[in-house]
Amino acid sequence: MMMSLGMFVFSLETLAYQEFQRQTDWRHGSTSRIGTNPARQYLGRGDDSITLPGVLLPGLVGSPLSLDTLRMMADTGKAWPLIEGTGKLYGIWVIESISETRTIFFRDGAARRIEFTIKLVRIDDGRVDLLGSLTGTVGNVLRGVL
Repeated sequence: MMMSLGMFVFSLETLAYQEFQRQTDWRHGSTSRIGTNPARQYLGRGDDSITLPGVLLPGLVGSPLSLDTLRMMADTGKAWPLIEGTGKLYGIWVIESISETRTIFFRDGAARRIEFTIKLVRIDDGRVDLLGSLTGTVGNVLRGVL
């Protein structure tokens, strides 16, 4: 297991990312002043985002159903705990976007190569009601993929 988002496990069998890119911002407000530099005030932590680019090679590594599963998870609007395979807990995250590019096709139109990018945004604000669950359609799809 490379990492899990909720009950979705990133691995060679499901979806393996090639990079883990994280960006954390901090906010500093600015007020203009006459004759000197603007005054700055620390306003707190800003956005925290993770980008996971990778390549899916159906038949060799991963399953195209994994991207569909993540899209269904995103459609719920719920947040999910993100846990690295080492046990490190990153917090609670939502799926902000998924993009994919399909190339090198079989005769039936199925892609041999799918490049993807998944963007996650941290939302830890204590709202437990935003956490996703394994009930309903998403749970059934997850059980099938896992």
